[in-house]
Amino acid sequence: MAQNQSTGRPAPAPAPDATRRSERSRRAIYDAALALVAEVGYPKTTIEGIAARAGVGKQTIYRWWSSKADVLLEAFLDLSEQAAETARRAQADDRPAYGVPDTGDLAADLKAVLRATVDELRDPAFEAPSRALAAEGVVNEELGRAFVARLLEPQLQLYADRLRAAQEAGDVRADVDPRIALELFVSPLAQRWLQYTAPISHEYTDTLVDYALHGITPR
Repeated sequence: MAQNQSTGRPAPAPAPDATRRSERSRRAIYDAALALVAEVGYPKTTIEGIAARAGVGKQTIYRWWSSKADVLLEAFLDLSEQAAETARRAQADDRPAYGVPDTGDLAADLKAVLRATVDELRDPAFEAPSRALAAEGVVNEELGRAFVARLLEPQLQLYADRLRAAQEAGDVRADVDPRIALELFVSPLAQRWLQYTAPISHEYTDTLVDYALHGITPR
C-alpha cells in the first residue's frame, strides 16, 4: 500500500469508480435481457429474471428503465451499435460499414449493405433476440411501434437517403417515392427471414436488387 510521504501513514485507498461500476452493471443487464428473451421469449422475460441473471438488484434496473420493454429495446439498440462499430473497423477488409455507402454505383451499394444485413440476421447473437422482439411486436402494439420507431425506421431512412441521392444523380426516376422503392428489396428479405419461407443468402439479396432496379419484364 502506498504511503503518504508527509505523514508516513498508508495513503487511503482510491474511491471506487462509480461510473465504471455502473457501466459494468448496465452491460450485464443488456446481456442478461438479450439472453433471456432469446431463451424463454418476451412474455416470460421479467425484470426479476433479468436482475437475477445480471447479478444486480431489480431496483438498479428500475433506476434506469421503467419497463422490460425499455430494457430490451435499449439492449438491442446497443447490440446494433456494436455491430455497426465492428463493421466500421472492418473497412480495411473491404467489408461494408454500417449504413448504405455511396460509391456512385447504386446496385453495388445496395448489394453490399444487404449482404451485410444477411450476415447479421444469420448471426445467432443477433438473430434470437431480434426474432423474439419482432414476434412480440406483432401482438403487442406498443412494443411493435417502439421497435419500428427506435430500431427499424432509422435504418430504413438510410436506404431512402441513398435512393434520393441516386435520383439527384439521375440513376433513379424522379417520380419514384424512395420510401416505397426501398420496400422492393427490404420487405421480401424481412418476410423470408421472419417466416422461414426460404433461406436467405447473398445471392438472394443480389437478385432482389437486380429485380428492383431493372424490373422483370423483357427489355
